[in-house]
Amino acid sequence: MKAVDVLKKYYGYEAFRPGQAAIVQALLNNRDVMCVMPTGAGKSVCYQIPALMSKGLSIVISPLISLMKDQVTALNEAGIPAAYLNSSLTLEQYRKVLQNLRRYRYKLIYVAPERLLVPAFLECCQALEIALIAVDEAHCVSQWGQDFRPHYLKIVDFIASLPKRPVIGAFTATATAEVKEDIINILRLNEPFCLTTGFDRTNLFFSVEKPQNKLKRVIQLVNKYRHQSGIIYCATRKNVEEVTEALNKAGFSATKYHAGLSDRQRRKNQDDFVFDRCQVMAATNAFGMGIDKSNVSYVIHFNMPKSIEAYYQEAGRAGRDGSPADCILLYSGQDVRLQQFLILNAEPNPDLEPDQQEAIRQKDMERLKYMTFYATAESCLRAMILRYFGEQAEDYCGHCSNCLAHYQTKQITREARLIVFCVKETGQRFGEVMIADILKGSKNEKLKKWQLDSHPAYGLLKAYTVKNIRQMLQALIHQGYLAKSNDEYPVVILTDKSQSVMQENTDIKMKMLLDQAPERELPAANRTYAGEMDETLFQKLKQVRMQFARAEHVPAYIIFSDATLKDMARIKPRTPDQFLSVSGVGEVKKQKYGKAFIEAIQTYLQK
Repeated sequence: MKAVDVLKKYYGYEAFRPGQAAIVQALLNNRDVMCVMPTGAGKSVCYQIPALMSKGLSIVISPLISLMKDQVTALNEAGIPAAYLNSSLTLEQYRKVLQNLRRYRYKLIYVAPERLLVPAFLECCQALEIALIAVDEAHCVSQWGQDFRPHYLKIVDFIASLPKRPVIGAFTATATAEVKEDIINILRLNEPFCLTTGFDRTNLFFSVEKPQNKLKRVIQLVNKYRHQSGIIYCATRKNVEEVTEALNKAGFSATKYHAGLSDRQRRKNQDDFVFDRCQVMAATNAFGMGIDKSNVSYVIHFNMPKSIEAYYQEAGRAGRDGSPADCILLYSGQDVRLQQFLILNAEPNPDLEPDQQEAIRQKDMERLKYMTFYATAESCLRAMILRYFGEQAEDYCGHCSNCLAHYQTKQITREARLIVFCVKETGQRFGEVMIADILKGSKNEKLKKWQLDSHPAYGLLKAYTVKNIRQMLQALIHQGYLAKSNDEYPVVILTDKSQSVMQENTDIKMKMLLDQAPERELPAANRTYAGEMDETLFQKLKQVRMQFARAEHVPAYIIFSDATLKDMARIKPRTPDQFLSVSGVGEVKKQKYGKAFIEAIQTYLQK
């Protein structure tokens, strides 16, 4: 059987997505792989199909308990024998899995990195034929990645302990060139086939807003997506509690997830969201890694995260089934100070030397700086993300809030000279707010206390609003004429380019926002198949799906994704063969669910 036949039989798709076929073939040819694919691009298929087609057992190493559970459930649902080993199992369950493992009852076993060198598992693997090891979330092996996990460094010891080295595949959604090189070296990949399919998720709409009242704006946005699933990420537990309380008070079905809740409460809340008992999840970044929920139509960031890697990974949990989805960042200057505080006061990693810890802290500050550029930029948001990951990108995507907003280019050479003069003459001691207040000629007490109301720079830009001055200041930082220090309380400092501002031939411009991008009228999921599918039939098919999901105690998207139901509502299959032509319907699911869905479609058409 060919790889594409396996794809159709078990997954229900006629063709591979970009890059998948090349990765599958490389692994089948016993070649190591370094694969970077964005969230939702189908990384799991790249190692699951070679596992099905290879003799012996395949091991998937993952740090995510929720991902293991979801993927194993989905594999079993498709007729593929698989299991997982992690801390969620009881001792008896753990022994049962090992027993079945020795009898080759599984094609795939998902394992947490902490379990690799446990004697019972290690001895079991040494007696088995291991065909493939897939390292998921491979960026966790790199100290320069955004989510370094020391246990990942034990993977090479585990591989070395096996009688025969299997083929190794490393998979991640977000990795810079530096991190990719780190992964290859640390995992000792042997002349790997390297593939980056591109980071662009064309179905995602990116936007940045700067609302006066974030809670009020969140309620407006959730009301817009009233009947759809969404995630709201917050930087602190306090914000999570406030957002959840405000949403429930406003009549929405919302739950919460953060480290301050008990394990039992977190599991319950996560299940309520995954099983569609709650529409909205407010959470810290502790939530979401490995959550394979396909029908998330929007992700809102209540606070700016600390890096582009973190933002793109979290925002990428929207639109996993390919449907249009919205990624909205609600920004305020306070977010920067909060993230700086969190970076500088993070718990030290006991596995790292002090100089390594400091190097990572400085790297985190650099990442935060670029994230701040993204949040305050006037240029294309998609282009900023793609260029960060080393891809070429057009200056206009037409599918982000900056591209759809209206800007006016303004000459600010004179103003720039006065701003640089102020920074220099005040000794590079103050942050953005204080510099803007000095130039505005503010009457606040702090300026008087420091006797800055008599400084030569005081009131030089009094004709402008403080907001306008800060916009110009941020533009100069973007263009490298000024910078911000990497301190807990950052100050504006001069750069090598600062002196050039004073030269007569220097011409400095910036974009001034005239009008925000127009409000998007329809919730993302409703735009997907507008005019192409029967919306009423789609809702009826969701009811049929929910009956199966409740009976089998699995999330609804494990039965069929929304994208599959929408294709079903478009094609309206009335025979088993027609049902098999629906995207996402394989042989096993046709046998298991075909009759019920076909009957529902026939009944609907007769009415």
